[in-house]
Amino acid sequence: MSSNYSAILWNKQKRSYDTILWIGIGLFLSSFIGFQLLLRPTITLETVIIRATALVAIVLLHIILIIGPLSRLDKRFLPLLYNRRHLGVSMFFIAAIHGAFSIIQFHALGDTNPILSVFISNEHYRSISMFPFQVLGFIALFIFLMMAVTSHDFWLKTLSPSIWKSLHMGIYLAYGLVLLHVATGALQYETHPVYWFLLFGGFVSIAGIHLVAGFEHLRRKKQGEGLMEDGFRKLHAVDKFDEGRGKSFVINGENIAIFRYEDKFSAISNICKHQMGPLAEGRIVEGCVTCPWHGYQYIPRNGQSPPPFTEKLKTYSVKVQNGYVFVKPKPNPEGTDVEPAYLNYGK
Repeated sequence: MSSNYSAILWNKQKRSYDTILWIGIGLFLSSFIGFQLLLRPTITLETVIIRATALVAIVLLHIILIIGPLSRLDKRFLPLLYNRRHLGVSMFFIAAIHGAFSIIQFHALGDTNPILSVFISNEHYRSISMFPFQVLGFIALFIFLMMAVTSHDFWLKTLSPSIWKSLHMGIYLAYGLVLLHVATGALQYETHPVYWFLLFGGFVSIAGIHLVAGFEHLRRKKQGEGLMEDGFRKLHAVDKFDEGRGKSFVINGENIAIFRYEDKFSAISNICKHQMGPLAEGRIVEGCVTCPWHGYQYIPRNGQSPPPFTEKLKTYSVKVQNGYVFVKPKPNPEGTDVEPAYLNYGK
């Protein structure tokens, strides 16, 4: 969506994003294949492709998993978050090439169906060193497939945001399977400790950045202490709010976005109806709160999308008193009009 609610299919930003992404992937693949052929002249092209696509896919997977927490810690990463689905589909495409070449090279020469062979050719399921690691990779690839084919907004609307979100949280299960796939597969043959260091380091990095972002979220939840008699909570001084921008607060389980615009304040739900995007990370465009993910818009004083759209958000009462912004965390019904709090009140 645009700021005028006109349909957009593929804007300049997304084209630039994808161009840079695939140039990077192409350079990475060509460089890796070139060095492999130079250092190991006897290696087969199929083996090089399997290794190159595996490395690119796992690097992209790590990038995907750190974009979310990084963007919450530093807004400069938000452009990566807005187009993360493009990165995810690209990662699946590379991983699918890896899986296809692996199945063809190791399971397509016998009489057994290649897919079935992945599951029955190695029956050492109780062994660590001989575990059928390809099964783990196959299941992870299937999860990535489900995420890729449901990435379009059609599936978001059809499945509902909550089910769609739950499905796409499967990326963490897939990541765990990928780690086990590598640990019980390639690292059983590559004995240099640097490979274990890289695998473990990647996991620690992802876990660490998620923990840091989680603690930051808990810190923000503690904001707004000081319940007033009339049910309002004290937040920040008014000068801590930038004009045309929002801040998010989680109070009594309510995820609230408070916006300052034209020297007044309004509060709505921080969760976009489209894809549960963080509205407080967006800005006011032409009088409307504009979601940073896909441009869905809401009128700040009533949480309603401008016509002809019908989405509605919960609204909250706000007041300005003694130079501070206060919010009542008890939500009003979706679409309820609430008088904004003006800066000249309560001075």
